[in-house]
Amino acid sequence: MSEPTPPKVVILGGGSAGWITACLLHQEWAARGGSVTVVESPEIGIIGVGEGSTPQLKAFFDHLGVAEDEWMPACDATYKLGIRFSGWSEREGFGSYFHPFPGPVDLHTEPGFIHNCGLARRGFDVPAHPDDWFLAATLAEQRKSPIASDNFPFAPSYGYHFDAYKLGAFLREWATERGVTHKPLKVTEVEQSEAGDVAALLCEGGERIEGDAFVDCSGFRSVIAQQALGERFIPFDDNLFNDRAVVMPTQHSGPFKPQTDAVAMKAGWRWSIPLTSRIGNGYVYSSQHISDEDAERELRAAIGMESRDQDARFLKMRVGRVENSWTRNCLAAGLSQGFLEPLEATALHMVIATALDFAKAYQAGGFSAQHRDAFNRGTAARYEGIRDYIVAHYRMNQRSDTEYWRANAANQSLSDGFKAMMTAWFTQKDMAAALGEAYDQAYYSNASWHCLFAGYGTFPPTEKVQPLPTQLKSADMASVQNTLLASATNFADMRDV
Repeated sequence: MSEPTPPKVVILGGGSAGWITACLLHQEWAARGGSVTVVESPEIGIIGVGEGSTPQLKAFFDHLGVAEDEWMPACDATYKLGIRFSGWSEREGFGSYFHPFPGPVDLHTEPGFIHNCGLARRGFDVPAHPDDWFLAATLAEQRKSPIASDNFPFAPSYGYHFDAYKLGAFLREWATERGVTHKPLKVTEVEQSEAGDVAALLCEGGERIEGDAFVDCSGFRSVIAQQALGERFIPFDDNLFNDRAVVMPTQHSGPFKPQTDAVAMKAGWRWSIPLTSRIGNGYVYSSQHISDEDAERELRAAIGMESRDQDARFLKMRVGRVENSWTRNCLAAGLSQGFLEPLEATALHMVIATALDFAKAYQAGGFSAQHRDAFNRGTAARYEGIRDYIVAHYRMNQRSDTEYWRANAANQSLSDGFKAMMTAWFTQKDMAAALGEAYDQAYYSNASWHCLFAGYGTFPPTEKVQPLPTQLKSADMASVQNTLLASATNFADMRDV
């Protein structure tokens, strides 16, 4: 059976989501006759909620063949080795923890961490804090780059921090230079065929843009998928309470670490993201638990901007996903497809995965229902798997100082998969086996789940902790530290900004 002819793709909306999708679909299909057109209104701004990524962004640029020294300076980008969560637990010794992107060296240290977590879950006094076991945490603490010397081929996985506006502009230029058509036009109507498919986009000035496949990257408005085709939106507000953000940049005050900081606040959390040109700051919060005015005041106090004239910017977040990301001949991507708050910086990960999975599904069967349905099931599972891990941060928090944190800790609107992971942790079951049973595909590794639970100190209370019996052995922490510190000598210090 021959493969379908690559389609004529029309993307509504630019920004990071639109141009990432354009680059990937052009890369997949241009050589075989496919085409990509991006219709982007010059009047509509880019939301740009997050400025951090997972390692999938590195894989994206590697896939395109774009070197870091080409795109990073153009986008004010810096390296990201992981996320430091601070203030999410009141338990002594667990005021913060680092969630790393695991790498090859960690294959030698992670088993000891998992082993000690098992002992600590049983109430034995052994070191089980995530910061002590992963190379990324060591490198971040030492302010080192993730790029290793040539004689050390064991670099950790890493992501980036970047200016979202500049990233979209860079990708637009890259794509149009290689044949993607850019139409700076405002769409006024979505034209549908008698069968209900999207036939064309009608623009101001009378231009009509036809296509075989349409990608909706129009943001929360979801002009094609939700407005025109009536695709149902499934909210996640029953287990993810945050629906607002207030953002404000600050200048660098000194050397920074290659990490995102996620710091707990009274009614949510704030991010601190180092770019080469500035620090990005934002407070993600629940409007049910704090007013916009109080959230702004709390953010200003936290970042030392109480007496400054700098304006704050407020964003409304619609957290959830569409029921089907691929409807008829329309693919929803970016905010049109759904939104998970930026706690784990998964927005661009979802865009990249959606575009690549769509191309694969289309090549397998065109617009056939069989492949479309399989794609939709897989995309929904990815959203919900990531959602569960984000929910876990809130449900497992070890704070009790505000109603917001108490409500999150008491939340019972949880998926069966996440419930299974909690049960396995607190009943000392094998977490790897539980993960395999809870999710058809694990979007967060066994090590990541251990980092979350252990990072909060969700072990038996201090008064019940016992010395380790002589017949049991703790992992050799001296050996682990020697491995991490010796490995870290192969990485250069980050340049001060």
